[in-house]
Amino acid sequence: MGGLIPGLVPMEAPSEGFEAPGVHSFDLPPIFDSVPWLDKPMLQAALSIILILAFWIPMSRKTALVPSKSQFLGESAYFFLRNSIGRDIIGHDYRKYLPYLIAVFSFVLVNNLWGVFPLSLFPTASHIGWAYGLALVTWVLYNGAGIAKHGFGGYVKRTVLPPGVPWFMWPLVIPIEFVSNILVRPITLSLRLFANMFAGHLLVLVFVLGGEYLLLHSDSLFNKVAGAASLIFSLAIFGLEIVVQSLQAYIFTVLSAQYVSSSIAEEH
Repeated sequence: MGGLIPGLVPMEAPSEGFEAPGVHSFDLPPIFDSVPWLDKPMLQAALSIILILAFWIPMSRKTALVPSKSQFLGESAYFFLRNSIGRDIIGHDYRKYLPYLIAVFSFVLVNNLWGVFPLSLFPTASHIGWAYGLALVTWVLYNGAGIAKHGFGGYVKRTVLPPGVPWFMWPLVIPIEFVSNILVRPITLSLRLFANMFAGHLLVLVFVLGGEYLLLHSDSLFNKVAGAASLIFSLAIFGLEIVVQSLQAYIFTVLSAQYVSSSIAEEH
């Protein structure tokens, strides 16, 4: 029997009992058997690019002295990303990195919000590969920016050897700084996004599927009441998820800007 809400993993038949949601709930089959790589996260990512372009391109071309609602929304988002993230964090060189900050914020936000959209209800980044991919792009950007600014040798020196460290501490400091700045940053950046999307969607599954089972497949009045309460409470979880999803898009973009800023800074 399917779930009450489209996009969630179907429940087993009542005779087979309730199967608690878990990691297996995120293993979605391909949309078409003949195209094994085209699953729901891939489709959502492709659709998100179309939606993002449909928002930003008309907004940037059709500007008026008295802005429309869509232009006002677009300009507010642009100035927020430009001033609060790009300019305030990166500094006077922020303009060359602003397109990436806008793109990554838009992409992460839209793909996170798929988790509350009624026809999908699955955040793309709840598959770890997408979070790793986004973090890898940021990793390439900030390391490339640092190498372009300081040269390969100069960038490596600034990255692994903070100024003022005495020479006898170098064997201890250099490995720690290398692991921290080169290896750990992209891992923590991706895991932060993935963990929040995974945990949020799993929580939704627990309340919705559990509430559905208790409401529809239990003979106990108490269980039916508990199931109805669980479904109602899931609406509050959806509201919390919108806040978390938006906040994670902001955090991902802010950290990307901070990494770029630290890589192009004259001193660390």
